[in-house]
Amino acid sequence: MKKSYEINMCEGPILGKVLIFSIPLMLSGILQLLFNAADVIVVGRFAGSQSLAAVGSTSALINLLINVFMGFSVGVNVLVARYYGGRKERDVSETVHTAVTLSLVCGLILVAVGLALTRPLLELMGTPDDVIDKAVLYMQIYFIGMPANMLYNFGSAILRAVGDTKRPLYYLSAAGVVNVILNLISVIIFHMDVAGVALATIISQAISAVCVLRCLMRHESCLKIRLGELKIHKEKLMGIVKVGLPAGMQGAIFSISNVLIQSSVNSFGSIAMAGNTAAQNIEGFIYNAMVAVYQANLSFTSQNYGAGKFSRINRIMFICIGVVSVVGFSIGVLAYGAGTSLLSIYSSDPEVIAYGMTRLQIIGLTYFTCGIMDTMVGSIRGIGYSVLPMLVSLTGACLFRIIWIFTIFQWSHTLLTLYISYPASWVLTATAHIVCFFLIRKKLPDTDRPQ
Repeated sequence: MKKSYEINMCEGPILGKVLIFSIPLMLSGILQLLFNAADVIVVGRFAGSQSLAAVGSTSALINLLINVFMGFSVGVNVLVARYYGGRKERDVSETVHTAVTLSLVCGLILVAVGLALTRPLLELMGTPDDVIDKAVLYMQIYFIGMPANMLYNFGSAILRAVGDTKRPLYYLSAAGVVNVILNLISVIIFHMDVAGVALATIISQAISAVCVLRCLMRHESCLKIRLGELKIHKEKLMGIVKVGLPAGMQGAIFSISNVLIQSSVNSFGSIAMAGNTAAQNIEGFIYNAMVAVYQANLSFTSQNYGAGKFSRINRIMFICIGVVSVVGFSIGVLAYGAGTSLLSIYSSDPEVIAYGMTRLQIIGLTYFTCGIMDTMVGSIRGIGYSVLPMLVSLTGACLFRIIWIFTIFQWSHTLLTLYISYPASWVLTATAHIVCFFLIRKKLPDTDRPQ
């Protein structure tokens, strides 16, 4: 592999390297969002509010079903970075082959789960009758593409572990162009509605997955994939699961609370659902910009921990907190300021736009606190603690929001009250993570391990 794709995370200044790592990753996250945004915009403009609500109503449930498996990609990132920082090439190779095999297994499990449970779960969420058939069709087609989705994400996690965030961006750029073109053709020309945008999404995901696999097969270092060596190495699987399962459970915990909130939004009808969907898509751009900094913190902390560079861990954390705060607050203010214009891209219905602005008013302006919360998780997970942030999130996010929904929201049954539960839970959970980090950090040496 050309050295230009790697970043030396264990030596030299940190800020510039965090930005070099994060910016391509931010753009990659934005492109991934454009897959869904293209779906939402096309169906909202050319198929109507019911189709828009159908696609939007599935996002929380999709996240709930895939987050446990996506958590394993976090375990892959941490393990590869740790071994790579410690210059343990054989361990890196075994982890990479285990990760690719595991991604395909996870993808096939998700195909079965998605096809079997989509309708019962959407019914449990109270999805309206005028929306549910389209929502079921969209989700079932979407889940057929899960093996490709998992392969791309696990492969990207491997590349991120050594600082290569550029090539996943190139692959997503190509796939994103295909996705948008297929969306327009399938909906406008062939009138395939939600089925067309779902098919466009899984085809584009397959393209990006093939590109990542090809990259790893042609790699010139210990990251190289050899198809004949694909298998599960038990020790490496246990290492991935140790970090990844709690990470996935944490994502699922957040998704459970989001499913409850989506169910509460559903009670306000399909127009409110459409406005909520459009606003969620806009907020997704803020979140993906911030999550890139979390990924940088995770990779930098893991590599330095593996290399025994303990003195850099605090500096990495403080720099990432500063970057994520500036990024999250700046983009959040811009999104709210341009909210009416942005929402009108998704729908021309004034009611849909008004509902969307209600959400952006609360969540867009406070989203940076979510970025701080996630970045602290990156520091804790990077030094090997994954169960603790899961437990903190279980209490500070999921339990808190459930209590909010069944108490304060019942007392003041408005969307504004419902949305306030988000920033309240972020501030509470971020504070707890900060306390936990410093308690854990005291157990590590202040000086670096001799090389």
